[in-house]
Amino acid sequence: MAFYREKVDDYFLLDTRVENMFINEYMAGAPGDAVKVYLLAQMYADLGIEITNEEIGRSLNIEVEDVLRAWTYWDKTGVIRKVFSDPADRLKYDVEFVNLKEQLYGSKSSTKSYVPAVSASMADKAMQDMINAIEQITGNLTNGVEMQEIMSWTSDYVVDPELIIYAYKYAHNKKNKVSMKYVEGILKNWSEAGIHDVAGAEKMLAEQDRKSYLYKRVLQALGFNRNATEAERRLMDTWFDDMEFSLEAVLEACEKTTGIANPNFNYINAVLVNSRDAKKGVDDTGKHKDVTVGEVTRYYELLRASEEKAAEARRQEVFAKVPEIKEIEDKLNVLAAKLSKLIISDRIDKKEAMDEIKDEIDSLNFTEAFLLTDNGFELNHMEIQYNCNKCKDTGILETGERCQCFGEVTKEKIDLMSKQAK
Repeated sequence: MAFYREKVDDYFLLDTRVENMFINEYMAGAPGDAVKVYLLAQMYADLGIEITNEEIGRSLNIEVEDVLRAWTYWDKTGVIRKVFSDPADRLKYDVEFVNLKEQLYGSKSSTKSYVPAVSASMADKAMQDMINAIEQITGNLTNGVEMQEIMSWTSDYVVDPELIIYAYKYAHNKKNKVSMKYVEGILKNWSEAGIHDVAGAEKMLAEQDRKSYLYKRVLQALGFNRNATEAERRLMDTWFDDMEFSLEAVLEACEKTTGIANPNFNYINAVLVNSRDAKKGVDDTGKHKDVTVGEVTRYYELLRASEEKAAEARRQEVFAKVPEIKEIEDKLNVLAAKLSKLIISDRIDKKEAMDEIKDEIDSLNFTEAFLLTDNGFELNHMEIQYNCNKCKDTGILETGERCQCFGEVTKEKIDLMSKQAK
């Protein structure tokens, strides 16, 4: 006769075994999040299913730093053991759940104890000085649990006590935050970046401050009042680090976006790439027929200047023949300035006032269009008339790609444009 149990496929319907010794001796004095982490991981250990610290955090709705802090707490108490595959990497480890009855009564001697761990560490003068310095920075006394967690950072993140103090000072002076969770996050990030001492942290922070200033100046030049996105920061890093452009050169490239409807980073990148290639005398394919990229770029600059000059001459022609249009243009300029001020104002009736100005602008534009056609002019007679409407004679599309007309510029066109400009 065979005996067997019904197989349960849904492991959430199974049971997780927890030692009574854990409940009676360890659970009552432990932080709540640490207990949650222990129980959830114990369930997965019984099932033989792997789970990451990030997944534990999401399941319990806590930060991954809280999960790491829980493992450090239980490791110090002797409830679990951290098993390092690489002793030099203190951030990656497996967790072994200790048999508490065997540790206390069996052949294995207890190697961990919560209270002795703190007292032994506190015997180290460097640790004592670190805790004293932290208490001065935070203005609060640290209890036993906090001491244990702080001192565990030296091994968990492979950092010296001086760097922990420096992290607290940085958090307090720069961010006005001194919570253990925030400081631990700083140390974790530094450790992952290979920073393990004060000198390394100072060098990294100085570089971050330099880049933050560069990012801010570029965004300001583009008229953006926000922080750069991650993709934008990566692109700007290539300008300053890989292409080795100065801030002045990048800002000069930003000025060239004034001629396009939607200034964007791809456009600036194309301008800078062209500038870099022009210095080499090559383009993306290594050549540009019989002219350099720099000559082609200069051609477009002269072409736009010629077109702007011609447009201004046509405007003066219209004003001379139809003075009313000049008056309308002046009124439109005044209304545009008023509208810009309204947009950033705090007026209660802002929307109504803006609608009123827009209506007046529409009326003036209609009157101007009537006067132009009634006097034999085309509607776009006063506007700049580009050879290529796709790129507005810049050679670069708003997507940052080179326009088709870029490859059609010849030595003859450049020479002719240069003569006309003289």
